[in-house]
Amino acid sequence: MSDETTDRIDWVQARGMGALAEKMGIEFTEFSVERAVARMPVEGNTQPAMLLHGGAYVVLGESLGSMAANLFAGEGKLAVGIEINATHTRSATSGWVTGVCTPIHLGRTLTTHEIAITDDQGRRCSTIRITNLIRELPGR
Repeated sequence: MSDETTDRIDWVQARGMGALAEKMGIEFTEFSVERAVARMPVEGNTQPAMLLHGGAYVVLGESLGSMAANLFAGEGKLAVGIEINATHTRSATSGWVTGVCTPIHLGRTLTTHEIAITDDQGRRCSTIRITNLIRELPGR
């Protein structure tokens, strides 16, 4: 792991991922403006049919996209999600899923990211797109 990636992972840990992401067991493994990667266990995040819950894919995707947008936004700014879309194409039933987040658009007030989520065999399970609005932090 590069020093820059380590510094960025430290940024995520210092900022916090939020209670929901932590409850779901999300772990960031790579983090930069250009590429963010995190994984999440299937166990504990399933629906009654023992498949990874569709909402769990979305939580992983939104966690990656929102954190990447906030890193891009920089000091004194806050990126907030305004739109998210998910297409689930395969069901994960065990192991881990991994999300790879890449920017589609990085603008002054909007960012859009795509998150490709795959299972342990590298098969795509879900594709998520999130748009975030960049604002000044409240009180500034």
